Parts: sequence; C-alpha cells; structure tokens
Amino acid sequence: MRNQQGGFTLLEVMIAMAILAISLVAVFQMQLQSISMATEARFTTTASLLAQSKMADVESAASLTGRTENGDFGSDYPQYDWNLKITDTRILGLKRVEVTVFNKALERGGSYSLIFYKTCGR
Repeated sequence: MRNQQGGFTLLEVMIAMAILAISLVAVFQMQLQSISMATEARFTTTASLLAQSKMADVESAASLTGRTENGDFGSDYPQYDWNLKITDTRILGLKRVEVTVFNKALERGGSYSLIFYKTCGR
C-alpha cells in the first residue's frame, strides 16, 4: 500500500488562484462602475439645482434683452461655472433662455443645460 499524504497539488492551487483572480476583477469592475455612476448622479443633481437657481434669477429680471453672460457660483460651488444665453425666437415677444452649468473637474459629461421660453412685455 502506498502512503498518501493530505494536501493540494500545485495544479489545484493554481486553478483556485485563477478563479479567485477572475472573481476579484469582476468585483472591482462593479465597484468602479458604481463609483462612476454615483459621481454622475451627484453632478446631475447639483447642476440641475444650480441651473434652476440661475434661471430663477433671470426670470425675476425686469427685462430680457438678448445677451450672453458667463460666471461662477462663488466659493460655495468652486468647481461649477455657468453660461447664460438669451436669444430671440421667430415669434415676436418670445425669448429663448438657456442656462448651461459646467463642472470643471469632470472630463466627460460635465455640462447640464436648462432651456425655457418666456414672453416679454412690450
């Protein structure tokens, strides 16, 4: 009779390590995607609120003359800038107002635009 010792062969250990490595890569990929989606959701939420705030400022203005302006949101939101564009439409007395909010830190998808139309009193 042969004397058998307990334990794993080198091949069994290598296969187990390969399975572990493949599963860890999948878990890390899902974690990276989750972080990316959370960052995008945070940007969309913040940018939409900032754009609505700027839009409220424009709506409360006495007159809407055709113009383009740029600015930032101050020290509260240092990474965010805004661009305002007020243009005439084909309909007399109707203005197109577009507010775009940019995040300087994001390389991809770092802008959010809000557009509305408003009638102007004569």
